[in-house]
Amino acid sequence: MFKRLARSFRCTVTLGVRAAVIDEQERVLLLRHTYTIGWFLPGGGVERGETAEEALRRELREETEIDITAAPALFGIYFNGRASVRDHVFVYVVRSFAILNLKRPDLEIEEVRWFPISDLPPDTHPVTRRRLTEITTGLTPEPIW
Repeated sequence: MFKRLARSFRCTVTLGVRAAVIDEQERVLLLRHTYTIGWFLPGGGVERGETAEEALRRELREETEIDITAAPALFGIYFNGRASVRDHVFVYVVRSFAILNLKRPDLEIEEVRWFPISDLPPDTHPVTRRRLTEITTGLTPEPIW
């Protein structure tokens, strides 16, 4: 029994979601966390009993005060070996949404801002840049996060 329990911990798959929220002016919504440097796509982990799309909707509401108003488009699924040997990230493109409120800084999110996709801030995380390039140019997504 102990071996089976130990194996279940080793074999745990972790899933994350990220959203490229793009408005009609081809701006993307990025955020800065309080605990790391750089600009990132909003998102987070998929919780137990939650679908990836449900996690995406929850994370966008929590981190950006945005509500998705139509089905988001799944762009790609990426292996994130830096997080764990069994971690994957689902990236969605969100073009239909409503801004519920102006997001105020909190313990996790320092700032949320819109940027032209063609003019991202210099400290945009390299993975965020790569995903946005894939989305906007039609490049085949790299399978590695």
